[in-house]
Amino acid sequence: MRSVVRELIETVVLALLIFLVMQFAVQNFKVEGSSMHPTVEAGEYVLVNKFVYFNITPKDSEVFSFLEVPELSETIFPVSSPKRGDVIIFRYPRDKSRDFVKRVIGLPGENVEIVEGKVFINGLLLKEPYVVQEDDSSMPLRNIGKDKFFVLGDNRRASNDSRDWGDVSTDDVIGKGWLRYWPIDRMKPL
Repeated sequence: MRSVVRELIETVVLALLIFLVMQFAVQNFKVEGSSMHPTVEAGEYVLVNKFVYFNITPKDSEVFSFLEVPELSETIFPVSSPKRGDVIIFRYPRDKSRDFVKRVIGLPGENVEIVEGKVFINGLLLKEPYVVQEDDSSMPLRNIGKDKFFVLGDNRRASNDSRDWGDVSTDDVIGKGWLRYWPIDRMKPL
C-alpha cells in the first residue's frame, strides 16, 4: 500500500513539474488582423516557444550581484537570439497589453532602409520570398538600436509595424512563432 501511495505522489509531482515547464516554455497565441498573410491568417492559432529567446539583461545582472558576476553591458541569449526571418510574438510598444506577430527584418546595430517597397539591410537588398503583396512605400535609412529589432508584417500593405512605431525592444519579445496549429487543416511549422 505504501509503494502505491508513493508512486501516486511521484506521478502527481512529475505531472505538476511538466505542467509548470510547459507553462514557462510554450504559449498559444491567436492571430488578429491580416498583416502576416499568407504565413498566418486572422483567427488562426500559433504555438509560441518562449524558452528559445530567454535572455539575461544588464538589469538582471544587478539581481545576481551577490554572486560576483561581472556586470553585463548587453543582453545575453543563452539559447538563441531572434534571427532575421524569424516570426516573433511581442508586446506592442504602444500598448503592452496587446501582443503582435511580425517577422524580424533588422537586427541590433544594423541599418535598414526601404526604397519603393524593397528592403535594404546595411545597403544590401534583402530577399523576401514570404512577401506576396509588395507595396511601394519608402522609409529613410534607420539604425536599429542596441537590444532592438526591426519587424515587418509579411502583408506590407496591411501591416502596422516598425515603420510606424519604431523598433521592438528585447524586453518586449515573448517568443518565437513555432507552429500554426489551428485550424487543423492549416497546421504547419513557422
